[in-house]
Amino acid sequence: MDDGEAARRHRHRAISGGLTALAVRLADRLGAASPGRNLAFSPLSVHAALSLAAAGAAGGTLDEILAVLGAASRDDLAAFVGRTAETALADRGPESLGPRVVFAPGVWCDAARPFKPAYRAAVAAEYNAEATVVDFKNKVGYSILIDAFILLLDPSMIDQCVLDLVSEKAEEARKQINAWARRATGKLITDVLPPRSVGPETAVVLGNAIYFKGKWDRPFNESDTERKPFYRHDGAAAAAAVADVPYMSSRSYQRVAVHDGFKVLKLRYRSPRLLRDKRKRGGGGDVGGEFTRYAMAIFLPDARDGLRGLVERMASRPGVVGALEQLGLRLPFSPELADLSDMVEDDGSGWPLFVGDIQHKAVIEVNEEGTVAAAATMTRMLPSGVPPPPVDFVAEHPFAYFIVEEMSSAVVFAGHIVDPSME
Repeated sequence: MDDGEAARRHRHRAISGGLTALAVRLADRLGAASPGRNLAFSPLSVHAALSLAAAGAAGGTLDEILAVLGAASRDDLAAFVGRTAETALADRGPESLGPRVVFAPGVWCDAARPFKPAYRAAVAAEYNAEATVVDFKNKVGYSILIDAFILLLDPSMIDQCVLDLVSEKAEEARKQINAWARRATGKLITDVLPPRSVGPETAVVLGNAIYFKGKWDRPFNESDTERKPFYRHDGAAAAAAVADVPYMSSRSYQRVAVHDGFKVLKLRYRSPRLLRDKRKRGGGGDVGGEFTRYAMAIFLPDARDGLRGLVERMASRPGVVGALEQLGLRLPFSPELADLSDMVEDDGSGWPLFVGDIQHKAVIEVNEEGTVAAAATMTRMLPSGVPPPPVDFVAEHPFAYFIVEEMSSAVVFAGHIVDPSME
């Protein structure tokens, strides 16, 4: 390996570490913001959306984004996202027996404030992002005629008329973006942008969608699934049992690591079998090896009410709008201080571009066969020998989980379960 390749790998590992830190710290902040509720999100999706913003940021705004994402430069960040998309997020569907993975980034701008050619070229070449011009402001339709007629009857309704026109103008663009997310996530995410989340003041929407469908390497037998009580922590001193919920069970040895105060179970997803030549390592003959890329890691605290402490412990190592601001990302959200001048053309209004909101939605479904997960983010803007004694891993109280692409260590999905009976 030459010095250049070694340096590239070092930078890639650094950003991958930044992604892991972002995942844990976001899990901590988001969990604290919604106590008592289940959590599902995609750290990689949020990371990719902020990377798209970095491609058009400058000055202190760019420095803040790079610091939160663990990147030294914009070029390093783009290289990481591109390489991750080509490898970790490569679709290995039915033909290869691997997971179905779809990663689709996209950017949208209003016709009145188009992307700069350099930004459009950069996101297309480095992120393979689809750049689309939409109209948040100037749609003319049938309802305009109706509103105009109402104005003739009652001039006092002029403000409502303008509001109705504004709502219609932005609504078509919102539906267009949601349709894109719906296609990219196999219809799991249908409304990443809720009603009234965009309006005539919207200039740019940066987004991405991730879809994952994987089958367990060792599927669970559905006949072994049984209903048992799940003990959720209700925020008081005691834990309260909720209604019985289905538990997937297995009598096989599983990959379990026991730590001080918690256990970790790793469930691998099925992937292609690769043959490796031992001669390359000084051996002889061919051996079959199972090359698993994706796995779900379940972190189960020993105490029934130990989830919060576990997440805080995981997040204590130095390393969505409110959580990101707590992580030190503030300038992109400031109307006065944000610098996204490398993104869009100046429209002459004198108003700078800033990130008004981040809309993120994730859906994760787990059963005996495997996992289906999807997320979309929109930025508005153990050795051989005698087997060890068995360790019971019974997730009967709140736990955290991470879906990780093991070769790159990219955390694709994360969250926690405090009550499996909740949607």
